[in-house]
Amino acid sequence: MNRPMTSAAIGLSRQVIARAVDAALEEDLGLVGDITSAATIPEDARAKAVIAARQSGVVAGIGLAEYAFRTLDPAAEIHITANDGDRVAAGSAIAHVSGSARALLSAERVALNFLGRLSGIATLTRAYVDAVSGTSATIVDTRKTTPGLRALEKYAVRCGGGRNHRVGLFDAILIKDNHIVAAGGLAAAIERARQTAGHLVKIEVEVDTLEQLREAVRYPIDAILLDNMKPETLREAVAIAGRRVLLEASGGVNLDTVRAIAETGVDLISVGALTHSAPVLDLGLDMGYSDR
Repeated sequence: MNRPMTSAAIGLSRQVIARAVDAALEEDLGLVGDITSAATIPEDARAKAVIAARQSGVVAGIGLAEYAFRTLDPAAEIHITANDGDRVAAGSAIAHVSGSARALLSAERVALNFLGRLSGIATLTRAYVDAVSGTSATIVDTRKTTPGLRALEKYAVRCGGGRNHRVGLFDAILIKDNHIVAAGGLAAAIERARQTAGHLVKIEVEVDTLEQLREAVRYPIDAILLDNMKPETLREAVAIAGRRVLLEASGGVNLDTVRAIAETGVDLISVGALTHSAPVLDLGLDMGYSDR
């Protein structure tokens, strides 16, 4: 498999996987379970199935699919042939599963929903990462995630070779224009932030003009977000900052523009589309045969 270096080694805890999959199974099975499988398939029927990619992409979320099958059939046998972060071709097998026929069919949609959604994010992320290859820019995500699924979706970004921006409002300080207005100015906002932030908490300030950038670089901050600036303006911003802080470009980023943005010399490019607009990777579960 073609797997570049990623930060997906920081994986998902069992608790995160269990919470997400258990909720999804409860939503799907409801009060009485899979009435279609119960009505049509003998209780002791066994089956084998393969999860296959119907289009090329990057895998993410195999652990959630595995957990779904094992939750409904603890004795299920699962052979994984493509790990998270692997690039797969259309028609490639991702995993082979055998066990209770009822359990496989009851877990199928939850397993494929997670696997398809996260693989779609990983696939789109890889496209952005490939687009800026050879530059010094790093592709990062945003908080524009599906409510309740942020940890999973940010993990998928890592599987695609991207990096995570702050996870939430709790782990980094990002002072935006409305914060500056409410605080009574940039200086006041930064001063209050520095008084309250722990020594491991980064402080970033958002600007949308070069004049604001010139003011921001005078303060002891860690990063500056350059909002909706054209490539020529971004180049000026890089020159003004002079590597004193990390520079993050955001806004107006897509696969047609990201290379030009990266070539301006910015350090980071945040892309909300990685999580809010990634198409689901087309995957399927194909049943082989069943016996008793």
